[in-house]
Amino acid sequence: MSRRRSIPWIYRWSRPIIGVIAVAGAILTAYLTITKLMGGEVSCGVEAAKTGATGCKSVLDSPYATVFGLPLSLLGFLAYISMVTFSLGPLFVKLDNNKRLRKQFEDWTWLLLLAGGTSMAIFSGYLMYILATKLQTLCYYCISSAIFSLFLMGFTIIGREWEETGQIFFIPIIVAMITLVGTLGVYAGVNGPTADSRTPIPVPNTQPQPPNGWNITTTSGGAEIALAKHLTAIGAKEYGTFWCPHCFEQKQLFGKEAFKEIDYIECSPNGKNSDPQACVTAGIKSYPTWEIKGQVFRGTQLPKKLAEVSGYEGSMDFKYTMPVH
Repeated sequence: MSRRRSIPWIYRWSRPIIGVIAVAGAILTAYLTITKLMGGEVSCGVEAAKTGATGCKSVLDSPYATVFGLPLSLLGFLAYISMVTFSLGPLFVKLDNNKRLRKQFEDWTWLLLLAGGTSMAIFSGYLMYILATKLQTLCYYCISSAIFSLFLMGFTIIGREWEETGQIFFIPIIVAMITLVGTLGVYAGVNGPTADSRTPIPVPNTQPQPPNGWNITTTSGGAEIALAKHLTAIGAKEYGTFWCPHCFEQKQLFGKEAFKEIDYIECSPNGKNSDPQACVTAGIKSYPTWEIKGQVFRGTQLPKKLAEVSGYEGSMDFKYTMPVH
């Protein structure tokens, strides 16, 4: 009488484990997507707000956080939902009457899990590289998602007994190459210089100190000063905080001489000449935010854009553009 072979626990529980991890990732990316689309701010914790740690927001507002005009978190949400479907689908779809079809269904979903997990892990790895070398800041949401992706790939590989060992080497290698080439193609425009770049803006690599934050290091040209005076003359306002990297970028675009002419409202209680209540009254949800002729413009704005929306008719010979990463 032959003894029935014992099935390792990881083989029995791998699909539920993968499903739980994917659900956690879907919840995280859904939160980021909804917050982004609603124009709100992600929560980085009470301590982060006190110390001015802006990694979460600065990363999620960076050019790397948008792909084909869509929030990257939305694509991440769709990827996690796909992993949920592939992992838990065979547990709920009853094919007991057709064992051959059920086995095919399980085999195909495992292959999709392997391809999906590998692609997500490689893409997340590239984003971690960008986080460390280009953005040089911390983003706990990004790191969490990268860990989820790594675990998804790991549990997919060890979660079953593969009949053909070559599958767990051949498929990941092919998927990794395709993912890496596609990722580099998508972000080619972000990593390269902008079409109209002239002088890159210095990017801070130190922590901002209250009440002033980073010192403006650029000098203004005549066009920047004229534009700043024009904006103030028509009642335009800029809302920001001393700890906001994008606010600093905006200051650098104008230069220290021109920025003195801007009607700037400090929203952080720890900032110089702050007026948090004015920011609350104006409904400011992100920094910087411009209020020009009754219109609201969120995020760092190029001088050319501010000139167009404000009706400025002076010199357009602006010195600086967005930072080149």
